[in-house]
Amino acid sequence: MSTMNAERRRDGRAGQETRAYVYGVGRDDGSLGPLTASGSGVDGCEVRVVAAGGLAALVSDVPARAFDEEALRRRLEDLGALEELARAHHGVVDAAFARAPVLPLRLATVYTDEGRVTDMLLAHQGGFTELLTWLDGHVELGVKVFVDPRAASSADAAPAPGEEAGPTSPGRAYLQRRRRQRHGTEELYRAAERVTGQVARAAREASRAAVVHRVQQGDLTGGPGVNVANHAYLVPAVAEARFRAGVEAAASGVAGVRVEVTGPWAPYSFASPVAGEDAGHPVRPGHAQDGGSGGGEGGAAPR
Repeated sequence: MSTMNAERRRDGRAGQETRAYVYGVGRDDGSLGPLTASGSGVDGCEVRVVAAGGLAALVSDVPARAFDEEALRRRLEDLGALEELARAHHGVVDAAFARAPVLPLRLATVYTDEGRVTDMLLAHQGGFTELLTWLDGHVELGVKVFVDPRAASSADAAPAPGEEAGPTSPGRAYLQRRRRQRHGTEELYRAAERVTGQVARAAREASRAAVVHRVQQGDLTGGPGVNVANHAYLVPAVAEARFRAGVEAAASGVAGVRVEVTGPWAPYSFASPVAGEDAGHPVRPGHAQDGGSGGGEGGAAPR
């Protein structure tokens, strides 16, 4: 970036020093250009393209004081601010992915200036180019398996193995009821394990690659029940319907176990992150922060 361009950007923000927030990387073939005229990025900042080595990075010039290490740490610890940042980040990535293959970078990937972004593109030119080719024509689909523990309560209706039928004392009846509930819950989780295996086999038949993510907890689960499996699959776009049908068929007919297919998404789980030490000296060590906006590793897909 020239000194004159740097001065223009500082003047455009009333003298504020800026940093380069990077959303993702695609090919420098003109396909991402229209995004700079129509979309806005984090904190309402405009999106522009930084090109080098046949690659194009989607970038916003953001106020340095709002995106330095300490400010970013505070923002990522505030759930409301984190959600707002994640929505803006994913909005830009999704708009780009609708036009062309794109490698999403992690949430809060911030470089000191445009020159560092250029260095990053050139340093990883070969890897990025190869990865874009590999991902071309594919989408990411998420598959989650949930268990509803309330379904285990149906075990109260029948004695567990080894229990005696007939009248019992209140204390003995309580212990038997607890034993039946525990037995029912164990059976339910064993059924969920079987379903997870069946679903994974069906998903692999219609996908190119798979990633196993941590299960989600609390509000991140996205639905009722306990999340016991959280996988991502790289699927040819033309095979999406076949993938969904296969997964749904493998999961059908098991009470208390629910399977959810999410997406299609940009390939967040399959876009390799850039190593911080050779990626142009980004502002934050490791250059990236996983926002956890939906449970994915890597690029934090909003699953």
